Amino acid sequence: MLQISNLNVYYGESHILRDVDLSVPEGQMVCLIGRNGVGKTTLMKTIMGLLKPRSGTINFSETIINSKSPDQRAKMGIGYVPQGREIIPRLTVKENLLLGLEARKNRVRNPDIPESIFRLFPVLKTMLSRMGGDLSGGQQQQLAIARTLMGKPQLLVLDEPTEGIQPSIILEIEAAVRNIVETTGISVLLVEQHLHFVRQADYYYAMQKGGIVASGLTSELSQDVIQRFLAV
Repeated sequence: MLQISNLNVYYGESHILRDVDLSVPEGQMVCLIGRNGVGKTTLMKTIMGLLKPRSGTINFSETIINSKSPDQRAKMGIGYVPQGREIIPRLTVKENLLLGLEARKNRVRNPDIPESIFRLFPVLKTMLSRMGGDLSGGQQQQLAIARTLMGKPQLLVLDEPTEGIQPSIILEIEAAVRNIVETTGISVLLVEQHLHFVRQADYYYAMQKGGIVASGLTSELSQDVIQRFLAV
């Protein structure tokens, strides 16, 4: 599904990502862990085309996408939920959701919101006419994920979806993301610090100083790795 090879990314002359290798198999959930400032968000932005690598390749569905623009990558099937959610505050929940349709290859006539969205995030159905900016942080995060799903992605890229969210909502988001993987076949690449959420993934990569320094099955995630790379 996604294969990143020998990726190097710079901010000016500052070397941020160093020879990163990472893969996300089809229909699986992969978590990238590491403390703040090690390059995780830089990698997410590079996958989406918001930053350009100096060397290395990003292969998505057997196509090298280094030269593709962010909107082209979205239409190819990469859905991105950035850190901070980026809900449009003066649009309603429904209008925010319908914006997600812009990521589809073909324009949708007389668009409607599928019931599958509301099965994942029931609270949104009761808030369709509310302004996005009036929602709580947890509700905005659910809206951000739902908006991205409206584009029917093959790969869902989530950058710290539980940041600043109350514990009860974190569990709801965890369950929804795991459900997405198990019932739709969508692959997920997740950046996360919350240990319980990390353990929902099939596989993990640990990043330090811009490079991948450990990886493995999350079922075999050791206490040493947790202490070194998670802010718990």
